[in-house]
Amino acid sequence: QVQLVESGGGLVQAGGSLRLSCAASGRTFSSYAMGWFRQAPGKEREFVGNINWSGGITSYADSVKGRFTISRDNAKNTVYLQMTSLKPEDTAVYYCAASMTAAWTQVDYWGQGTQVTVSP
Repeated sequence: QVQLVESGGGLVQAGGSLRLSCAASGRTFSSYAMGWFRQAPGKEREFVGNINWSGGITSYADSVKGRFTISRDNAKNTVYLQMTSLKPEDTAVYYCAASMTAAWTQVDYWGQGTQVTVSP
């Protein structure tokens, strides 16, 4: 069993930066690929990016590529989402997720989400 707890959300002006953190419980954190998803009001949850178990491979949605960076610290059981050049359309609840499958054929665990609001 893995529990995921996000933090770091908040209100920021367009062009600003935020860093989200996702702390995981359990001793098997390094076995999981980790990812970030987001859901804006009235929209479906969408993929933001993910990182493999070692941190050596990352993947991003086109909408955030070049602005967002995912990293992980397996010693601290934590994954990060560094967001820069934020836009109002980045406003959403951001969710951390864990998957045992590198291809993300299933999500094994979700966090509770953290709100990010970007003002114009």
